[in-house]
Amino acid sequence: MSLVYLRELDNHTKFAIWRIEEDEWTLSSQLQLDQLEEKKLISLSNGKRRLHWLATRVLLRTLLNTTSYIDCPSDSNGKPYLANFPQKISLTHSFDYAGAIISSLGNVGIDMELIKSKVERIAHKFLKEEELSFISKDKHRIEQLYACWSAKEAVYKLQGNAGVSFLHNMTISPFEYKDQGTLSLYLKSEYYDRIFNVHYEKFNDYLLAYVVE
Repeated sequence: MSLVYLRELDNHTKFAIWRIEEDEWTLSSQLQLDQLEEKKLISLSNGKRRLHWLATRVLLRTLLNTTSYIDCPSDSNGKPYLANFPQKISLTHSFDYAGAIISSLGNVGIDMELIKSKVERIAHKFLKEEELSFISKDKHRIEQLYACWSAKEAVYKLQGNAGVSFLHNMTISPFEYKDQGTLSLYLKSEYYDRIFNVHYEKFNDYLLAYVVE
């Protein structure tokens, strides 16, 4: 597995993207898995899903700079967390890539998506009419739609509570798309009533978004 992107946002927060090039055995040989994790891995019947799961754990080991066992279960809402390290984390994967962000300050969220034109067909399911109205009509329309989707996904992962709707609980303020930028997202839910500044950028044929509380 090769590190293709590493960024330290400050002394407390950093994220990384890896290109998955190894097989399952090579990845799992770099980890210490307990019985529950072994069962979890077996339950992932799709080979790509197993590679994604293993790759994010190997990436966490790299970001934490440790050879110790990393206990990374998921809570009742499916949000992964570190049981034996103090940092907050978020994980993502898409096709040949895996990503992770860690922070010692607060909750974080990260998302990475392969840019495809099919997002046009589902845009109305995650964007309100007021949000769709500022989406560009030019050649960057698809990228801007993915910036919106990934931003909402990143904030969803950060807040970690079930029942939050991309369409009804999150609203993105108008922004002009650039290949690297920041957008404002308002989250109104049972536990949150605040604006998040979400960073997004185009990475090869992917759109990456991340947010820090």
